[in-house]
Amino acid sequence: MQLSIRHETTYRYTTPLAYTIQQLRLTPRVESQQRSLSWQIETTGNRHAYTDAYGNLSHMLTINGQLETLSIVAQGVVETVFPYQGRLNLIETLSPWIFTVPTPLTEPTPSIVAFSANCLPARPEQTQTRHLMKMAEHIFGAVAYRSGATLVTTTANDALMLGLGVCQDHAHLFLACCHAHGIPARYVSGYIDPGSTDHAASHAWVDVWVEDSDFSGWVSIDVTHARLMTDAYCRLAIGRDYDSAAPIRGVRRGGGDEILDVKVQVIPIYEN
Repeated sequence: MQLSIRHETTYRYTTPLAYTIQQLRLTPRVESQQRSLSWQIETTGNRHAYTDAYGNLSHMLTINGQLETLSIVAQGVVETVFPYQGRLNLIETLSPWIFTVPTPLTEPTPSIVAFSANCLPARPEQTQTRHLMKMAEHIFGAVAYRSGATLVTTTANDALMLGLGVCQDHAHLFLACCHAHGIPARYVSGYIDPGSTDHAASHAWVDVWVEDSDFSGWVSIDVTHARLMTDAYCRLAIGRDYDSAAPIRGVRRGGGDEILDVKVQVIPIYEN
């Protein structure tokens, strides 16, 4: 499949912006199940390309000057291949065990430990895909999808207690459940062809390390839809949580109040 993607982020300020530095993770990862046929990022300012600690293709954007509007547009076409049973055949230098360390957003509280007890095995080396799908379905039933119900600072435990959230919250809760059992799991940010659903095209899901009888490695799971990743997904970045995989993060000086507008469009292109 090919996915035509356009991601436009616009910041409007009530007073002129003096300076900003932004970390952009807006370039699709180089992985066996996807490749960029074309991709470009358009914005003002100076951009420095680099690869971060998790292998994400990133840019550091710096802007000096009096701006009242800042626009960042990432767009292109990505070709994807259907990953059998959500399995990722990746060559990586990082140990999966670095993704067993909780963060403030994914801390496994007593409530989360109890919530995950009947889904995941007691020992991480016993983890199979079927256990993880049971966990995803459990979260799917416990935390209903509702846009605007939470913030980027909402923790996994907050979302569980509220019973509402978005894809980011589903991913954080899944990671916290895995951390409670010592299972390597990481956050994924990217895009999805939403099809006929009302879910956003900008998406978040998880990779989890499994030990199936015929496969040992990462399996990618969309917790929000309780399903394995397909070729309808484009992966931008991986990390321990939203903070380390967010498409755009930064700080600014000046600008007064900020109004944020994000538009993401993902259109599948089917070959004849």
